[in-house]
Amino acid sequence: MTQDDARSPSPDDTGPPPGATALDRLVAGSAKVFAWAIFLAFAISVYEVVARYVFKAPTFWAHETTTFLIAAIFLIGGPIALARDKHIRVRMIYDAVPPGGRRLLDIFNAIVALIFFAGLGYAGAIMAWKATHTPTGDIHLEGTGTAWNPPTPALLKIIILACVVLMFVQTVLHLVRAIRRDGSS
Repeated sequence: MTQDDARSPSPDDTGPPPGATALDRLVAGSAKVFAWAIFLAFAISVYEVVARYVFKAPTFWAHETTTFLIAAIFLIGGPIALARDKHIRVRMIYDAVPPGGRRLLDIFNAIVALIFFAGLGYAGAIMAWKATHTPTGDIHLEGTGTAWNPPTPALLKIIILACVVLMFVQTVLHLVRAIRRDGSS
């Protein structure tokens, strides 16, 4: 290692890759804001433990709130991983082909992903509709069925749909970028 190598900054794994779309930069940048929900879930869990075991006054809302926050962060992780280009890829094949082949693999991957997201979006729309509407069409958010009965199932289904739509749009932009990319570089 040379002295110049020691001074060069390491790549930032928390941001979008070079050449990312504006949407990818926005999504990757929002990850830090959403990360605070994990801290909030931790704080709620600590509060519940102290309330339950020190003061013998358990809450009725802590478990459901924590579960909702962690589930929401898990769902938002999909668009963030896509924005950061950290999704699963068979690197052994991808790295073995020349740049023109990588371009074709990126186009193929985007088309398959679009088909997948379209199907998932259709199912997500049905789930979100059923979780937010009665059979007669009136708006009513699905609850958990507990004593507190927050509408977290309905909210999670809306988040599922929003994340799938976001990943569909991201993938369309990635497909356009791959099609426009020069196959020789």
